Amino acid sequence: MTNVTPSPGAEPEWAAFVAIDWGDRKNVWKLAVAGSEQREEGETGSEPEEVDAWATGLAVRFGGRPIAVILEQSRGAMIYKLAKYAHLVLFPVHSATAARYREAFHPSGAKSDPGDTDSLLDLLLRHRGELRQMRPDNVPTRLLRILVEQRREMVDDRTRYSNRLTSCLKMYFPQVLKWFDRVSSPLACAFVQRWPTLRKLREAHPGTLKKFFVEHNCRSEELIRTRIAEARRAVEATNDAAVIEGESLTALGLIAQIEVLRLHIDVLDRRIGELVQEHPDGALFSSFPGAGEALVPRLIAAFGSDRTRYSKADEIQEYSGIAPVTKASGRKQCVQFRRACPKFLRQTFQEFAQHSMQKSEWAKAFYQSEREKGKDHHCAVRKLGFKWIRILFRCWKDGTAYDEALYLRSLEKRRPAMKAALRPATTGKWKNVAGFQKFSVNPS
Repeated sequence: MTNVTPSPGAEPEWAAFVAIDWGDRKNVWKLAVAGSEQREEGETGSEPEEVDAWATGLAVRFGGRPIAVILEQSRGAMIYKLAKYAHLVLFPVHSATAARYREAFHPSGAKSDPGDTDSLLDLLLRHRGELRQMRPDNVPTRLLRILVEQRREMVDDRTRYSNRLTSCLKMYFPQVLKWFDRVSSPLACAFVQRWPTLRKLREAHPGTLKKFFVEHNCRSEELIRTRIAEARRAVEATNDAAVIEGESLTALGLIAQIEVLRLHIDVLDRRIGELVQEHPDGALFSSFPGAGEALVPRLIAAFGSDRTRYSKADEIQEYSGIAPVTKASGRKQCVQFRRACPKFLRQTFQEFAQHSMQKSEWAKAFYQSEREKGKDHHCAVRKLGFKWIRILFRCWKDGTAYDEALYLRSLEKRRPAMKAALRPATTGKWKNVAGFQKFSVNPS
């Protein structure tokens, strides 16, 4: 679910204001009736039935009129429990925001659940205009957001297990790391599962080894012969039986984890692909250079389905963390990397900007010009992402696909100097070298 700053004048006539300090077992709440100094407080359990009874009671009491609810959670169990009630308008706040507001009036650091609800309620009553009201996207977009984030976490988990497997094999069977490009590949995992130690591998007949490689889609005769020959010449890294048995069992356990993650990532990929095909913005974001199967769903989730969420590109540039933050005091002023932001969202735009350089002429030229100015790689990519967000925002707002040729013509009219910068990029082409895209400039 994505938060959005409510537009001026859009605030409803509130019936009451509620602050909740949630917990795994109980929720402490404090309520202020609109237009009065009356304050009420209490507790409710965290079970769905108890939350439902509490929320339904508020609807009956206030005749279904809107109630503003603030809680220290941006996404989680309590948010999902309350989001289904139409009369509750949620204002999630970051834990750091709540903590700093509380500390401003309680510098001693004293803290309690009732005290937290007092502070949250005061924040809601006095500074509601500065808070972000939660407005959920439609179901397919919310599902897509959950799936792409879960997929990224599982890919990171697979990477962690792969790194652990690499460290494990270095202890007793380092030859595997030389024979296979990726230790987490299906071929490498199946190989170690079949022959977890070098001693067992040596017992295998060459014909068995050849059959194994062929069955696992390794059809290069030369590569198969090389691997078999090296296996025959290989020397054990250690003869310590305890190390060999202990590390080989660990390796098999890690491979089992990697296999489970790989299977579930494939399930997520298929479902994400189906959602993108059905999503009305799927074709729009697919038109951007460098936005492939992994990035298109992430861009859809980044912008969401509500076209009124952002009124201008600056809002998403700042919210995503791509825009830097300026700090000034007296005569001193500095521009810094923005750290307080949704990390996955910033990562999405940064990765898209990096991939766009392989397909977009102006993006490659812009990156190179920033590097020539002395910017490091990540800074140059973020600056490119900053520019891309403006283009993405305009296309998303208007519902029109991106046209590289049209943008280049517009760019040359607005910035004639860019035409010369683009010339080197237009005289080359992308080539597939050893499975990687490499840009090759043709000699002039």
